[in-house]
Amino acid sequence: MNIMEGSSLRRMAFSFCGNDKNISAYSVENGVLNNGCFVDALNLVPHVFLLFITFPILFIGWGSQSSKVQIHHNTWLHFPGHNMRWILTFLLLFVHVCEFAEGIVSNKVMNTDHLHLFMPAFMGFIAATTSVVYYHNIETSNFPKLLLVLFIYWVLAFITKSIKLWKFTEFGVGPQHLRFCITALLVILYGLLMAVEVNVIRVRKYVFFANPQKVKPPEDLQDLGVRFLQPFVNLLSKATYWWMNPLIMGAHKRPIELKKIGKLPIAMRALTNYLRLKDAYEDQRDRDQNPSIWRSMYRAFGRPILLSSTFRYLADLLGFAGPLCISGIVKATALQPKCTFFRVYFMSSAELLQNSSVLSVLLFLALVLQRTFLQASYYVTIETGINLRGAMIYNKILRLSTSNMSMGEMTLGQINNLVAIETNQLMWFLFLCPNLWAMPVQIVMGVILLYYLLGWSALVGASVIVLLAPVQYLIATKLADTQKNTLEHSTDRLKKTTEILKGIKLLKLYAWEDIFCGNVEDTRGKELTSLKTFAFYTSMSIFMNAAIPIAAVLATFVMHHFLNKSGPSPSEAFAALALFHILVTPLFLLSTVVRFAVKALASTCCVSVCEQVSNGSFTWGNNLLTLSDINIRIPTGQLTMIVGQVGCGKSSLLLAMLGEMQAIDGVRRGSETHGSYRLPVCLRLPPCSKNRNSVAYAAQKSWLLNATLEENITFGSPFNKQRYKAVIDACSLQPDIDLLPFGDQTEIGERGINLSGGQRQRICVARALYQNTNIVFLDDPFSALDIHLSDHLMQEGILKFLQDDKRTVVLVTHKLQYLIHADWIIAMKDGSILREGTLKDIQTHDVELYDHWKTLMNRQDQELEKDTQQDSQTTLERKTLRRAFYSREAKNHVDDEDEEEVEEEDEEDDFSLIANRRSKIPWKVCWCYLSSGGFFMVFLMVFSKLIKHSVIVAIDYWLAVWTSSKTDSGSLNETLSSGITLCLITSLTVEFLGLSAATNLHHNLLNKILHAPIRFFDVTPLGQILNRFSADTNIIDQHIPPTLESLTRSTLLCLSAIGVISSITPAFLIALIPLSVAFYFIQKYFRVASKDLQDLDDSTQLPLLCHFSETAEGLTTIRAFRHEARFKQRMLELTDTNNTAYLFLSAANRWLEVRTDYLGAVIVLTAATASIWSSQYGLPAGGLVGLGLTYALTVSNYLNWVVRNLADLEVQMAAVTKVNSFLGTESENYEGSMEASQVPQDWPQDGEIKIQGLCVRYDPLLKPVLKHVNAYIKPGQKVGICGRTGSGKSSLSLAFFNMVDIFEGKIIIDGIDIYKLPLHTLRSRLSIILQDPVLFSGSIRFNLDPERECSDDRLWEALEIAQLKNMVKSLPGGLDAVVTEGGENFSVGQRQLFCLARAFVRKSSILIMDEATASIDMATENILQKVVMTAFADRTVVTIAHRVHTILTADLVIVMKRGNIVEYDKPKTLLEQEDGMFASFVRADM
Repeated sequence: MNIMEGSSLRRMAFSFCGNDKNISAYSVENGVLNNGCFVDALNLVPHVFLLFITFPILFIGWGSQSSKVQIHHNTWLHFPGHNMRWILTFLLLFVHVCEFAEGIVSNKVMNTDHLHLFMPAFMGFIAATTSVVYYHNIETSNFPKLLLVLFIYWVLAFITKSIKLWKFTEFGVGPQHLRFCITALLVILYGLLMAVEVNVIRVRKYVFFANPQKVKPPEDLQDLGVRFLQPFVNLLSKATYWWMNPLIMGAHKRPIELKKIGKLPIAMRALTNYLRLKDAYEDQRDRDQNPSIWRSMYRAFGRPILLSSTFRYLADLLGFAGPLCISGIVKATALQPKCTFFRVYFMSSAELLQNSSVLSVLLFLALVLQRTFLQASYYVTIETGINLRGAMIYNKILRLSTSNMSMGEMTLGQINNLVAIETNQLMWFLFLCPNLWAMPVQIVMGVILLYYLLGWSALVGASVIVLLAPVQYLIATKLADTQKNTLEHSTDRLKKTTEILKGIKLLKLYAWEDIFCGNVEDTRGKELTSLKTFAFYTSMSIFMNAAIPIAAVLATFVMHHFLNKSGPSPSEAFAALALFHILVTPLFLLSTVVRFAVKALASTCCVSVCEQVSNGSFTWGNNLLTLSDINIRIPTGQLTMIVGQVGCGKSSLLLAMLGEMQAIDGVRRGSETHGSYRLPVCLRLPPCSKNRNSVAYAAQKSWLLNATLEENITFGSPFNKQRYKAVIDACSLQPDIDLLPFGDQTEIGERGINLSGGQRQRICVARALYQNTNIVFLDDPFSALDIHLSDHLMQEGILKFLQDDKRTVVLVTHKLQYLIHADWIIAMKDGSILREGTLKDIQTHDVELYDHWKTLMNRQDQELEKDTQQDSQTTLERKTLRRAFYSREAKNHVDDEDEEEVEEEDEEDDFSLIANRRSKIPWKVCWCYLSSGGFFMVFLMVFSKLIKHSVIVAIDYWLAVWTSSKTDSGSLNETLSSGITLCLITSLTVEFLGLSAATNLHHNLLNKILHAPIRFFDVTPLGQILNRFSADTNIIDQHIPPTLESLTRSTLLCLSAIGVISSITPAFLIALIPLSVAFYFIQKYFRVASKDLQDLDDSTQLPLLCHFSETAEGLTTIRAFRHEARFKQRMLELTDTNNTAYLFLSAANRWLEVRTDYLGAVIVLTAATASIWSSQYGLPAGGLVGLGLTYALTVSNYLNWVVRNLADLEVQMAAVTKVNSFLGTESENYEGSMEASQVPQDWPQDGEIKIQGLCVRYDPLLKPVLKHVNAYIKPGQKVGICGRTGSGKSSLSLAFFNMVDIFEGKIIIDGIDIYKLPLHTLRSRLSIILQDPVLFSGSIRFNLDPERECSDDRLWEALEIAQLKNMVKSLPGGLDAVVTEGGENFSVGQRQLFCLARAFVRKSSILIMDEATASIDMATENILQKVVMTAFADRTVVTIAHRVHTILTADLVIVMKRGNIVEYDKPKTLLEQEDGMFASFVRADM
């Protein structure tokens, strides 16, 4: 038994300690510890102990020992020194790998296997891995007592390793031996880990202490809403974004919504960061008088910026490991080293680094680390940028509400710009900041290494790169300038397009579409020219990027040839190639960074402008009237009116009472000294329970929130049904509410429904009435209301509702007839008080003023009578509102149907299918985009791209062969030069393909839309059409081409690289299969999630900007109501929501990049392993191995770009889809069945109209609007058509122009059926004057005669007839005087007269007037009527009447009802039928 045991032990000993002939290796005669094998065996003990104890605990599970605190994330970090422990463990793992490698290499040198050389290292690696898993589980389940196991392990390991080190020194093994260095490192690491453990036990009083310290989880983790876990997860998860997995994988099943991404952790919220920045600023101010915003930014956010820069440096330095390792591996495969060693077991440190397998593993680790650090650096900068942005935005809104932002100090546009652009530029600057200080280091290091590899010739190559850098910078500045030009042209084009779309009805009726279309195309031509220049410079920049390394390598190797009389060796050549690639990037980025730095400096100045006004106090500014010598009293609980001329300071007085105006003390202006007026307003308020400080205020310029109508009225006050109803009635809003699609729950405001001025103003007054405050200020509430509403509001709202409540009312008004109701009157003149008192006081004391008022009142009364005769303004407003809705509802109805269909399809499908649809790339749209660029361009692009990449591969391949076999370099130069020219050609083809696609898409879109039937414009919101021309066109013009370029380039680079590696070492193909599968899934998941997050980012940014501009616009109202806190809070929420989306988006990008980078590293590792494995069989030459590895390194750089570009392209292709959806619209049938040449030149010469059985509808799906209408109009007759709204009057007028679908019956004009005529011919021969006068920006001449066919005399004649001649003559430029957009520089009446002149210029025998007098005053209307009677005496005039008295003089009256003609005769005859409709209309109109 004993003998057997002995022999088996002996056999084991042999295998463990080696099987050499001399047995002295196992003798323990000199003492047990002096036997190296025994010491190694001793080192196994701690590892085995740890595995033995922890495995059962890990696998059996924790049972019921978990913590008492309920927490939803298992990311709670309990123990101090957490990050330190992870870093040390990673180092420990790395050292174990080195120890294992050293053992294996040493073992190969021995004659027999010595397990003890590598076995302990292997066990140590497993134990270290277990320790970190074990620790993570203890930590997340909060069971610290189990830390004792780890403590014991560290102690044991430390002791055993120390014994080994002590024995080494005793036997004279020193630092020149690798194993000594490794052992020393392990001792240090175990010692440090032991210290970490002791520290945890000491701080938290665990293990040996009776009452351990209780720990609460961080506040964020107790909040279920916080989903952004980056700050809380462990180091490994932080580095690889592992915690993002559920979100990104989940996006595949259902879209990511705002709920899913939750709230921001407290430390990242805007308020926290604002306070942080503010404290830094205050600290500085306490210390020195001149605080700088840069310094406070550094104080508040300096640490993360430094951290990020450190990561960046580490990444850059690790980047150089690539070329060096390649050089080593190529050398090693070129000559397998003969190992020399000191003793049996030991090897020198240098020797390990000559082993190619070791080098390839090192290369892999260096790549993984480099990428991890780089992504960490990006993440930290982006997070800091977001924090800074939050702080800045909040800071701004606060500044706005504390310093009284006086009118015109900063415009809304500037404020919005500040939020959107300036703060983002700061963020970007921070993002590129680390580059600023990392680049010089990178460049210097690169040049040093090149010199070390190739000597002086390397400096020639480096100088080529440096000399070409200024060219890069020049190109970058050119790009920026061109971008600016493009922007100007596209703004101009948009302005023209907007005008066309607003006046589309007129353009179609006058057949001017093509003229205006040509106008837009001209501007578009200019825009495309600058886009071409832009494309050229972009191509140059890409070309430089590709060509510089080729040129540098060329110069270097030629130089090397001259100096050394021989080419470089493969190892030198490929290391140099890789280094040149590294050097190009910083130089390329440098130009971008410099540009951004300049912009950011400018932005900070903008941002700090807002900082420094906080203490200044100012008046309205010198150009506006200030108030002087004001001392007034406002009686409590009574109605005070303030009257006076326009601009005498009434509104200013109100604002001054609200505390909005301050003045600088004792400033002398002229001879008169103004004091400081915080106005001594004697408002004696009775103490009561109402909101004491706030004032209900309705401003002169109405201001609405983007919210429902009800929210606009309640404005944050609790809802009280009775009170709400009373207010609605007082402001007569009920009829308007009934018209809205969702009643008072309809969204109004900027983004909501467009209400008219009067409706907006009434809502603002209703808001002031509804608030439960003592004081109500109304600033000219009647200005936009007609007389009936004003009276109703005065009686019901002010006198009844407010006075019954005994509220103090201050009313500014121009309507003097209401003065009789005032308890107290304040009359103002030129910024001071003229008189105050009751009406009686003023009547007795200031007779002159009273008489002046009386004459004004009489005038107002006359206006009132006139006003009552007309159809009131309100009815008109309601009519336009109803029209807007009818069309919008119809459109929504169509939209909803589409959506329902889609939804139904979705519900039928399974989740998997939806997921499938979401992860599919829209190939069809891509093809549509490419084909609109032209097939030749597509062919050229594909062809040149393929050739370019083949040539580049050929150059590198040639280099490999040349360095390996030292052939002659003759053919090199031709290939190189052809490669360089191809780079330029390919980058140009892609850009120009993009441009021709953009040109064609825009051209087709414009033509389609301008030639669409009028119905299309009724049902498609203007904003939607404009979006196609603005945002979508911009994406197609400027974003798709570069994305496409980048995508094709990176894809082809990766493919050519994989091709090269596979051809050199076919074994690589085996590893390629699992790698491709991994890559496929990564990109599939990422694209879907990225698209969702991108949408979230966009959709959360819009409300932020809208809210910001809305708040800035309504500051006075908000402050009067004392609602600042509520708006600030909302602002913060919106900022945080947007920041959450952005953070998640950037974390998702990091998630992708880390994964693709690791994949790239694995590719490098497999390529290296494959080449080493093949080289043992003598397959590839050294140069080819270098080639393979250099290519593998490029793959790791470009893989993530492939995915990122794919995701971007997918988002951008949505623009093409949207444009395409409009390209499908039906055009009007412009041809007609007759040729234009068959129509007589002077048709229609008489103007005889026959309407036979006419049936008309707007759309085949809708009911007919005209049913079997028959009528006959003699030449030269004046015909009036009347009827209620919706009776079909306007539809009849459109039928004359064939603008609607005539599906039965016909209209015959002078013997020709208009349905057969080409549309252009028909419409150009008739004239029409529309209800809303439309003018276009340009000259007066252009507005009267855009076709440029008439002489000046004809135009002057037309102007004279319209009674505009004198006015136009007085303008600078006469006929060429400027008309601004929409004709805003003329009054409505003048615009309508211009339209009349326009109709006269076109000498047509038929004129149609569609409610032409609806929106003008009596005087203009009289002119119009007179002109029609005289100038158009011999022409047929059809008037669609808005006010019946305008057609009493007509020859024939047609009365319509519901699409039928009910009465048809001379007006006189119709008036005699007392019960007739016409008679009732006339009675109602008297």
